[in-house]
Amino acid sequence: MAVNLQKGQKISLSKEAGGTLAKVVMGLGWDAVKKKSGVFGFFSGGDGENEIDLDASCLLFDDKNTLIDSVWFRQLRSRDGSIQHSGDNRTGAGEGDDEQIIVDLARVPANVKALVFTVNSFTGQDFSQVANAFCRIVDGATGKELARYDLSVQGSHSAQIMAKVYRHNGEWKMHAIGENGAGRTFQDLLPQITPHL
Repeated sequence: MAVNLQKGQKISLSKEAGGTLAKVVMGLGWDAVKKKSGVFGFFSGGDGENEIDLDASCLLFDDKNTLIDSVWFRQLRSRDGSIQHSGDNRTGAGEGDDEQIIVDLARVPANVKALVFTVNSFTGQDFSQVANAFCRIVDGATGKELARYDLSVQGSHSAQIMAKVYRHNGEWKMHAIGENGAGRTFQDLLPQITPHL
């Protein structure tokens, strides 16, 4: 059963998977909050949805806390090939994961100490306009959901540092960071990410 993570919580991904974990998938899902009709919904155009473009990114840091690579909608694959982005979903339409980042942990270079996952509202809406937002980690080999983190804490932020997957004593662990921020891309969050490395 998946662990429902709370802000600041840390888990061992290997223990959650029940053994060695070779591949993980970070899934991001969301829906636009439905607009409400006015009292005269007939004149207001009725119910609808705003299109919201959330973007998942994965940032690779070395043991000196230097950003050495990034995977996001403008670069769908890490230079070493260990991390792959599923592509940009610009609306949140559909069920399940709207964007996925697949990480082949066995292929992540040894000099990479931490992978930081972020989400940004590229279209600029804040999270008060986003519903059912989550990120989750799935065992890529079995499809078992290992951890889920609810991002639906609505507020005036337009970005969030979701989680860090990092090496510790020979195993991969996950830290649910859940820190709110602002900005259309991960670059806007870099000053906030540094203290979590």
